[in-house]
Parts: sequence; C-alpha cells; structure tokens
Amino acid sequence: MAILDILTAPDPILKKKADPVDDVTDEIRTLLDDMLETMYDAPGIGLAAPQVGVLKRVIVIDVAGDDEEPAPMKMINPEVLWASDETGLYEEGCLSVPKSFSEVERPERVKVKYLDENGAAHEIDADGLLATCVQHEIDHLEGTLFIDHISRIKRSMIMRKLTKMKKAD
Repeated sequence: MAILDILTAPDPILKKKADPVDDVTDEIRTLLDDMLETMYDAPGIGLAAPQVGVLKRVIVIDVAGDDEEPAPMKMINPEVLWASDETGLYEEGCLSVPKSFSEVERPERVKVKYLDENGAAHEIDADGLLATCVQHEIDHLEGTLFIDHISRIKRSMIMRKLTKMKKAD
C-alpha cells in the first residue's frame, strides 16, 4: 500500500466529473487500499479518487470514532437512490480544502447503492455522519466541493486563504 498525494483546491482535476468503473480489477482494489491508507494518514473520514488525481467513481469512508474499531467502507460507482426531505446542517471540512470548515445543509438520510471491492452490489441506508460523508464524497465524483454549497462570500474567503497557503509552500 502507498500514501497518495492529495490534490487541493483550486486544482482543476477536482472540478471534473469522474468516470464509472466498468470492471473491478486488481488495479481498482489497489487504488481502494491506497486511498484508505492515505485517508487514515491525513487523517480524514472520507476520500474520493479525484482527490488523488484519479478520475474514477471510487470512494472510501470510515466514520468510526476514535474509541471505536475502524469500519472502512470501499464504494465503487456509488449512487444515491433516495434522499430524505428532512435536511440537517453539519460542519464539513475536506482534505482537498485544508484547514477550512463551513456548515453545509444536506439530506439527513440517504439510500446508496454501490459495488464493493469484489464487484458485489450493495445498498445501504445511511443517516447522521455517514449520510453526510457519503454525500460529500459522491459530490467529489461530480466535480463538486463542499464549498460549492456555501455562500459566494464564504467560498471566496476560503479560496483566498488556500491560494495564500499554496504560495507560502
């Protein structure tokens, strides 16, 4: 396994739509393993393939708390089948938008279908943090960042901060 470089905004790859995975190959399984290792190292609770420069519809998530056993989820071609009308606010951050947080409103519950690392189809009902995280990561597959869901003023403040941070590196 390898720790991959995480792209940060405004990298243009982060704004591109990812392609579906046609075949679950060893290459995809290695990507999933590397993404999990990268996510844990960062540390984060979710990571999408575009964030590591791969335009494939692949995400990894682990929303287990610090005092819980790790519960990694590997999702290929995830798709929201249903979203609740009830919404909730959650303060989101992102490994591709470092040191920036903002409240984002999303559906509180979702039903998601996906393929696992063996190509088997699954459906899950997610709520709370898992629902927020899976929606956030699926957004990445569409070329959307969490800051695209906030006001233009807040977004431009965050982007100015990121540009300054990149220049300082």
